[in-house]
Amino acid sequence: MNRAFSRKKDKTWMHTPEALSKHYIPYNAKFLGSTEVEQPKGTEVVRDAVRKLKFARHIKKSEGQKIPKVELQISIYGVKILEPKTKEVQHNCQLHRISFCADDKTDKRIFTFICKDSESNKHLCYVFDSEKCAEEITLTIGQAFDLAYRKFLESGGKDVEKRKQIAGLQKRIQDLETENMELKNKVQDLESQLRTTQVSTSPAGTGTPKSPSTDIFDMVPFSPVSHATSTPTRNGTQPPPVPSRATEIKRDLFGAEPFDPFTCGAGDFPPDIQSKLEEMQEGFKMGLTLEGTVFCLDPLDSRC
Repeated sequence: MNRAFSRKKDKTWMHTPEALSKHYIPYNAKFLGSTEVEQPKGTEVVRDAVRKLKFARHIKKSEGQKIPKVELQISIYGVKILEPKTKEVQHNCQLHRISFCADDKTDKRIFTFICKDSESNKHLCYVFDSEKCAEEITLTIGQAFDLAYRKFLESGGKDVEKRKQIAGLQKRIQDLETENMELKNKVQDLESQLRTTQVSTSPAGTGTPKSPSTDIFDMVPFSPVSHATSTPTRNGTQPPPVPSRATEIKRDLFGAEPFDPFTCGAGDFPPDIQSKLEEMQEGFKMGLTLEGTVFCLDPLDSRC
């Protein structure tokens, strides 16, 4: 069994992989609500949440309020909680954010799961009442998680850390290329200043053609335009050939081609997608724990 998924007793999955991968499994239930919890896992954690929300349901019943009905749509993409008639999505819980799921072995109607909220990053415990399907829904969520994790690995999720390192190296290369270009511009500025100084200090009125000014190394300054004829420097030697601009662009200061997002490997992603992959990897690594446990500790609880 996949290490990201654990359950206390081995049970047969309820659905075919295709049903959860290409479609979704719908269930009807009553939604007792959700409440923040301190931990992502634990029987005691969900037990306290169930007792809290059951008590709140008692209060609402005494005030004449009905427990809202919802539709659950479970697939490898998550658990959606919808309003049954309008199909409006009230909550969308992604599977890699669900860390614990359990059904009550004394009150067969109650099941719950803990999910990390995508905006606040708080752990929320969702509690439901299903007359006949509590255990089946729990197992379906477990099966969906297992399939989603396998697909994540098949799609290259296990290489997220390598992609992160590659992205860091590519960013470093881009920074060095920028620094290299800034240094070239500074050199050109210095050469321009030197030419200006040499022109201002040369004797005026001479009719002799002047040879091109040279830099501090007695070399002809860099020019983006390639000359058809070579011009000797003052010491009689020929300057090295000036590379064309097109050739220069193809290499960075290490002699390697600059990073191109359109020719890089398929595993390199923009920062937002990379961040999402890392989040999914972290969630799947934490895993999902399924339990059949006892939430009701006294007779009053079982009458809720």
